Amino acid sequence: MATYVLLHGAYQGGWIWNRVTPHLRAAGHTVFTPTLDGCAERRHALRPGIDTESQAAEIKEMLFFEDLHDIVLVGTSCGGMVAARVAETARERIGRIVMADALALFNGESVADHVKRPGAVTDSIGTGPTRQDAANRMFISLDGPTKEWALDRYTPHPVAAMAAPVKLDSFWQQSWNASVIWCRQSVNPPVSHQKRAAETLKARWYELDTGHYPMLTEPRALAGLLMAE
Repeated sequence: MATYVLLHGAYQGGWIWNRVTPHLRAAGHTVFTPTLDGCAERRHALRPGIDTESQAAEIKEMLFFEDLHDIVLVGTSCGGMVAARVAETARERIGRIVMADALALFNGESVADHVKRPGAVTDSIGTGPTRQDAANRMFISLDGPTKEWALDRYTPHPVAAMAAPVKLDSFWQQSWNASVIWCRQSVNPPVSHQKRAAETLKARWYELDTGHYPMLTEPRALAGLLMAE
């Protein structure tokens, strides 16, 4: 049985995975869904200085204190950036890495290099879409009840984690047991970005015919791909 650590994307928290975790646990796996610093139920800790590297450092600490080894590390959306940094800095604890419709930036790149977003509500510490924008663009692929459920839970994301260039000293030069999942109906990140990641990682390539939130729209299918070797 495997141990999964699922990392959420922007404006989300560990809650985004709650339709996927039952499938993984039913198969006998152990699952962790940490909420990144400054997000969701931890939004009250939103402050200057939170970036991809600090969020990754906290997840690395979690792996140590939970004494986790040979984990399956999964990142979705901006969580892919965090997952790459965690993997790079905790190499000895990673068994497999999965990028699920994830941003997979090279060292020194930023989100804006690959994703064009409309104007967000931004201040010195957080950024996020308006509720209307989230409903009509971000969560457009969700059914009505699921959309309302998600809208009630989305929160601003630490602005530096969205704007600052990532620091990845060695991730892309290392060899990984990796998979990339592309969601065909998702506009961002673009398929060219995800193919670049798959080619560089020499990763297995999977596709789901759904939007950017497969954990909400196709949880069983996504769980199946996460469990695929």
